[in-house]
Amino acid sequence: MMNKFVFRLLVLLMSISLIGIILVQVYWFETSLEKSEEQFTFHIKQVLGNVADKLQAQEEYSFYNKYEKLKQTKGITPQKNDFLEYGYYQRNAKTNETIIYSNSIIAEDYDIFSTLFDKKAENAKLKSYAAKRKTEIFSGNSFDNSELKNKITPDITIEKSGKLEILERAGFEIQYKDVAANYPIQDRVSKENLQKLLANELDVYGVKTPFEFNVYSNGLATKIRSEHFVFDKSNTFSIPIFLDNEGRSKYSLLISFPQKKKFLFSDVLAITLLSIIFTLIIIIAYSNALHQLIKQRQISEIKTDFINNMTHEFKTPIATINLALDAIKNPKVIEDKEKIFRYLQMIRDENKRMHAQVENVLRISKLERKELEITKEPLNIHDIIEDAIEHVHLIIEDRQGKITAHLDAERSTVLLNDVHFTNVIVNILDNAIKYSPNSPVITVYTENIKDFIVVKVKDEGAGMSKTAQKRIFEKFYREHTGDLHNVKGHGLGLAYVKRIVEDHNGQIFVESEKGKGSTFIIKVPLIN
Repeated sequence: MMNKFVFRLLVLLMSISLIGIILVQVYWFETSLEKSEEQFTFHIKQVLGNVADKLQAQEEYSFYNKYEKLKQTKGITPQKNDFLEYGYYQRNAKTNETIIYSNSIIAEDYDIFSTLFDKKAENAKLKSYAAKRKTEIFSGNSFDNSELKNKITPDITIEKSGKLEILERAGFEIQYKDVAANYPIQDRVSKENLQKLLANELDVYGVKTPFEFNVYSNGLATKIRSEHFVFDKSNTFSIPIFLDNEGRSKYSLLISFPQKKKFLFSDVLAITLLSIIFTLIIIIAYSNALHQLIKQRQISEIKTDFINNMTHEFKTPIATINLALDAIKNPKVIEDKEKIFRYLQMIRDENKRMHAQVENVLRISKLERKELEITKEPLNIHDIIEDAIEHVHLIIEDRQGKITAHLDAERSTVLLNDVHFTNVIVNILDNAIKYSPNSPVITVYTENIKDFIVVKVKDEGAGMSKTAQKRIFEKFYREHTGDLHNVKGHGLGLAYVKRIVEDHNGQIFVESEKGKGSTFIIKVPLIN
């Protein structure tokens, strides 16, 4: 009882562990896929941001380059206008030294109007800016406050001048964005250029999967699009492009990935396949181990039954032999030759019975080790069947039964071993007799099906369950016979039958229903 409990507990724990491993693998896969999708989304946002910046930079460069060329071709000195000037005054009380700093910003006008880029744009001039900075240092001996009205030459003068590119750039950017806002989208970006920019950026971030794109204007698709673009909310990302001076844009760049799931799955495919393979190996190993454990338990139980049956089978003939020997020793019997011959025949029969049981065990063992030599020759299977029927004829008569043969097969020559195949038919007939509670009624049929001969042995006995039909040809297996306590055997006969039939390149089946008898079907190839 304890062993069964421990066995069931082990099976339960092993099953829970296996289910746990599978669940962990599924959780890991889902987590990896989520992380892969998060990383994919992050990369796409980086790609779109970079592409939007590059589109803006390319457009700005195009306008600025045109502006510089126009400025160089004017060939005139620009008009200068100081529109901002400021100063800074500082005196050091300890050293009596005075520093005066002045700065002026000069706008240079080249008479280049924004209408040169776009006739619809406002007639505003594009300007260039420069800065002029001067620092004057006066020593305490040569300068005081009362002399500020006089023009005294400073001890040190530092002058610097140069272009104010930041101001110029900012002014230009404001101007060009206002001008560019009036251009149609097809004049601001081409489908080919956008395709190239996206492909390069995606390659940098390792996103190697097909993509489609489209530029939307106020929520409507434009002609700047790839051929197979289809909006799909789960696989589409967007970003505004060509921002105006207020940071707004009517254009959005959309990019979609039709094979996004396939790409994400490919990231974890290798490790997932390994995980699945190892999990399958564990499942197969576990299933096999569990099957072996259950099978070993069944074999152990069957062997226990077999030993009990064999013990019983040997005890009866041994007891009979002992009784016969004791009877022969009786002075009254020893002079009666008829009784002595009868007792000696009884001893011989019981000895043969034990010998037959031992032979069955040895025969099966040799078959499994492939040590049993089975030589075959062309024989008429009908002769084998008739010989087998003759073997059991006396037993049938003793049980007041009947056996009928319908050997209707027109072709019956088969490559057989007469001894072993006779044993096959005898074993099946013997089973039919044993498992018939009443007088046995057995019918043997033969027929041809294509290049085979089919032998059917039908009885009207106890029949067998579906479970028994699946296991009837296993070694040591015997179905519980209920009220048939007189059924003897040790579960080797049908195992031997199956091995012999298979050695003849044949097949054996059983059809049965509990309480309605059984039909054993043997199918073996004919000699062409």
